[in-house]
Amino acid sequence: MSDPSLGLTMLGLIVVAIMMGFPTAFTLMGLGMIFGYIAFWLPGAHWYDNRIFDLIVQRTYGVMTNDTLLSVPLFVFMGYIMERAALVDRMFHSVQLAFRRVPASLAVTTLLVCAFWGIASGIVGAVVVLMGVIAMRPMLNAGYDVKLASGAITAGGTLGILIPPSVMLIVYAAVAGQSIVKLYAAAMLPGFFLTFLYLVYILGWAIINPKIAPKLPPDQYRVKVPDYLSRLERGRARRVVAGVLAAALRPSLVSGSGPDGRPVGYRVIAHNLLVLSVPLLLTVGMFAATWWYVVIYNAPETVTAAAPAARVAAPAAPPTATTPVATAPAGEERPQELGAAGESESAEGARKPEGPEEMTSLRDTSKVSEAGKIPAHFYVWFWGLAAACALLLLFYFWRMDGEQLEILKELCASVVPLGVLTAVVLAVILFGICTATESAAIGALGALYLAVMAKFMRPVLWWSLVGFVVGVTLGVYEGEDFASILVAGAIGGTLLGTVVPGLWYLRTSPELRQNVKESTFLTAKTTAMVCWLFVGSALFSAVFALHGGQGLIERWVLSMNLSPLGFQLTAQAIIFLLGWPLEWTEIIVIFCPIFIPLLAHFNVDPILFGTMVAVNLQAAFLSPPVAMSAFYLKGVSPKHVTLNQIFAGMMPYMVIVCICLMFMYIWPGMTLWLPEFLYGK
Repeated sequence: MSDPSLGLTMLGLIVVAIMMGFPTAFTLMGLGMIFGYIAFWLPGAHWYDNRIFDLIVQRTYGVMTNDTLLSVPLFVFMGYIMERAALVDRMFHSVQLAFRRVPASLAVTTLLVCAFWGIASGIVGAVVVLMGVIAMRPMLNAGYDVKLASGAITAGGTLGILIPPSVMLIVYAAVAGQSIVKLYAAAMLPGFFLTFLYLVYILGWAIINPKIAPKLPPDQYRVKVPDYLSRLERGRARRVVAGVLAAALRPSLVSGSGPDGRPVGYRVIAHNLLVLSVPLLLTVGMFAATWWYVVIYNAPETVTAAAPAARVAAPAAPPTATTPVATAPAGEERPQELGAAGESESAEGARKPEGPEEMTSLRDTSKVSEAGKIPAHFYVWFWGLAAACALLLLFYFWRMDGEQLEILKELCASVVPLGVLTAVVLAVILFGICTATESAAIGALGALYLAVMAKFMRPVLWWSLVGFVVGVTLGVYEGEDFASILVAGAIGGTLLGTVVPGLWYLRTSPELRQNVKESTFLTAKTTAMVCWLFVGSALFSAVFALHGGQGLIERWVLSMNLSPLGFQLTAQAIIFLLGWPLEWTEIIVIFCPIFIPLLAHFNVDPILFGTMVAVNLQAAFLSPPVAMSAFYLKGVSPKHVTLNQIFAGMMPYMVIVCICLMFMYIWPGMTLWLPEFLYGK
């Protein structure tokens, strides 16, 4: 017995049950089982012959075999390891020194570190709690307004669920049957743009009203310069770069004791030269990688792949040019269930048995693709940005004194390792070198490497050297090319540098043992929550569609004769309002499957829609009464900080989220340009 009214009753009951505090996953399973039993009920049949029990097993097995979800525990483990290793304290101090002369420097530093740490970990609660412990009291002690301090922490902490690698995007990809890496590429620019809007708001507020963010006294951001470095400073402005270069040619210019108390030798000079070269190496490496990918790696592949595709496609029938979205019947009555998008695409395309797409390469070589073509103005932008960066580096080195060199050392020690790890994890996904799961494994191994190196640097470096030599040797023995040999060496160095010292010191270091233990248990807890949530949502959506609730909603929406823009505005407005009482997990697994089948009718790109949902769901963490970020921060704030003050500090950032959504509506290319360039339309 199926009835659309029963489907709508299910939808209403799940919202009420969640708002009453019942566990979401088990509430979904319970309602799905009860209403499914009613749908499959047959008069005279025994209760245990009801087909709902078969459906429960099938949906559970479907979640268990979903390869997309394999990256969730690995990314979560990566975040918990870095959070437990206490690497953020030193990062916060060094970034604060770097921005010490910027208005509202503590708030700006807090937002940047929150965003960076959120990207690295992706765990909102951990980021907000950790930054609340580190940054809340220093800002309040410096006289900062409570609303400014709380807003910077809560808004910055939520950015980790938007900017890749994001667990939220993995969940949406599994629900919508979309490509994880396309969603990652689409979320990059909107995520950084939203961070930029947050910074503009903080700086603008501090400039207009300096009383909310008083300047720090000089004794709180002064850095002690070693004596040997002071003697290398030149002129009234105390420039230091020329002195360090001169000392590299004539070590006798340096005298006295170094930072470790021993006489200054060439090792100390080489260390300073290496630190000075880090900004230059990072800039050159970024531009070289961009040039290699766009001009060398990408373009020739397009040329070689396009010619055979054109020859094959010439005698083909016209219907083969249709896209998977266009082939979906507009008037189909059978609603689309959880994950059905990926299944329909594979059935109509290459008849692949697997579910959502998890790629090593996203290009379809069977037809001519726009991916890989060098953009029309690439060379102008490339050389223009290269010249601008060269001028900035020249100005930076020309004005550098001994104090700035010491700050650069702190940045290199605290920010660069995590930055390189995050960049590698994202690059191997976006460039199609690894799947999302393999990239998550790289990130988890890299996080373990940094955690062990933070405690036992010398053994880690020595074993990394041994592993690098072994990896290079194996690559040469197998006859690999130069790039593969470097990759083999890097993997070998990271693996041996992590495993051997980690296992050796695990028995003698209670702190390392406790960090690994806590990270493992927290990862298991979070992963179990996500998987049970998927089991419940899969069962709920199947029964909801079985009762005809999905079809009823579709017919109601189509009867409104909305334009594509009207549909997007309506859908995003509903999701924004749902973010006030519900969390992002419930919205994605319960309500997004209702909108996804309608995207084809309104010709809305599911990648664009998913990215806008991810931006919109920032409000789920910033909107009362279920603003979890506020409760996380309240738990670690001084007693005089109230929830109302935290809520007031969060409200302006909800407006900024709406402004970012407006830009995404007006300029869809901000979202779709990068995935279309990397993988084609």
